[in-house]
Amino acid sequence: MTERLSGPFRLGDRVQLTGPKARLHTITLREGGELHTHHGVLRHADLVGQPDGSVVANSGGHEYLALRPLLRDFVMSMPRGAAIVYPKDAAQILAEADVFPGATVVEAGVGSGALSLWLLRAIGAEGRLVSFERREDFASVARANVETFLGDIPPNWDVVVGDLAEALPATLAAASVDRVVLDMLAPWECIDVVAEALTPGGVVVCYVATATQLSRVAEYIRSTGLFTEPDANETMVRGWHVEGLAVRPDHRMIAHTGFLIWARRLAPGAILPEVKRRASKSSYGDEDVELWTPGAVGDRQITDKNLRKRVREAERAAEGARQAAGAGDEESE
Repeated sequence: MTERLSGPFRLGDRVQLTGPKARLHTITLREGGELHTHHGVLRHADLVGQPDGSVVANSGGHEYLALRPLLRDFVMSMPRGAAIVYPKDAAQILAEADVFPGATVVEAGVGSGALSLWLLRAIGAEGRLVSFERREDFASVARANVETFLGDIPPNWDVVVGDLAEALPATLAAASVDRVVLDMLAPWECIDVVAEALTPGGVVVCYVATATQLSRVAEYIRSTGLFTEPDANETMVRGWHVEGLAVRPDHRMIAHTGFLIWARRLAPGAILPEVKRRASKSSYGDEDVELWTPGAVGDRQITDKNLRKRVREAERAAEGARQAAGAGDEESE
């Protein structure tokens, strides 16, 4: 990889410029290149050789802060063929899956390559990432984005166009994968081949958007008997405005983007010890049904005696209303 994280700017580097009114411009330094805005012209040559974090002025005297974009900056602004995995979720995926240098990792689908970049950085040069994508156009966007950020296509990254359920067994040997990340509509359809590919103790993480997807993949993982009990969570990030004594939460926040659910592969033949827990909505008996009868939840049946009493009360009230109406008619006459 030729990713440059520090040092003076050189031709070919991507630079993030913060100009007047905090407007952002991301450019790639080129020979003879210029950034034209209504504030003036900034020559790329004025940035070459400058250290990261420099402030340079354009022809109109307006100053720009020049920084190399962080990975989170790049993935939020890069071209997208499909929705990206937000940095907050990518960080959680790396943590929950415990992606480590030298790991063999499988991801599906590749989308626009945002998660691929985080995974490639985490596994290092000694690791291997195999990304599966059904659509060639999405795969092309992902390759271009990764090459743009890193400077080339890493030799330890393979993009396979095809369905994971069919292509994974033909691409990687059984029990040879350390981590699997599934970012797809129906991850439960691939759990069986994932279980075959994972090494004992390996981790599968699924990134899903809705609660119904979350429930279905959790129940499927349990039903296989090949994994530990799945865990699930979501991550929300709330920024804060901090300026002097004006310290308050931001008015906007990055709330729900998706759920993460993960589990670890059991050893062949291992049976997960039974955990006693309260019955869930997926398991119930006659006694559970009885608890939800109308009487049990407060909708008690009225007795005949009480019903007759309330009828008499209603009739007396109606008679009183009729008498009051008659008296009113007599007064008007």
